[in-house]
Amino acid sequence: MRPVLGLIACNRRVGTETAQAVMNRYAIAAMRHADAAALIVPALPELMRAEEVADRLDGLLLTGSPSNVEPARYGDGSAGDGPFDPARDAMVAALVEALTALGKPVFGVCRGFQELNVAFGGTLRRDLGAVAAPHHAPADASFEAMFDHRHPVALTPGGLFARAFDAQALTVNSVHYQGVERLGEGLCVEARAPDGVVEAVSARIGRASVIAVQWHPEWDADTNAQSRTFFHLMGRALRGDPLTKDPA
Repeated sequence: MRPVLGLIACNRRVGTETAQAVMNRYAIAAMRHADAAALIVPALPELMRAEEVADRLDGLLLTGSPSNVEPARYGDGSAGDGPFDPARDAMVAALVEALTALGKPVFGVCRGFQELNVAFGGTLRRDLGAVAAPHHAPADASFEAMFDHRHPVALTPGGLFARAFDAQALTVNSVHYQGVERLGEGLCVEARAPDGVVEAVSARIGRASVIAVQWHPEWDADTNAQSRTFFHLMGRALRGDPLTKDPA
């Protein structure tokens, strides 16, 4: 039996109703390249406790999303830039705590990367579309061009990613206006953009592995060997490989 990966859902409008939604590209890339079965986890914290599902999963993927983490989650009193999905915020916070307590791995992509930073006490910055080397394509770019907006990242020498990718640097797509301001406790930087922005992290929280990237490896995993490497790491962690050294 393959390991079972939970995929966090977003609350998305479909016509006149709200749906629990995960874009197919996340499910397909994870199932195909991490070689896992998958279940969608509803972002309905008022109807379900994280503990009710955590022990039924072998790991959890926090996907990207058009929504942003509400600033109040990381102690920022400003209104911030929506759209927001407070139900997902609440469900993710509880799931991360529950899975890591059970020693199960958690993975993040884009919004998921930011959620993990916040879950471990970090904060976010919201100006990355306007810096000298923007991390997001122009607002009028097509959907495909948005995901083709790229920049290099330098991998931390000797780190998990440098070893897994067998490289000192990667070129990654960049589709984000927000990013890490203060790094969450226990997270190790695995990659940085040329302007110093953190682009990938890893951690060992008790027995639980955490890996997350700010870019979108699911977008081109079928054609990009470097993108597949991220999902191969997921597959290893889902099968009990600790990936990183025990902090003790």
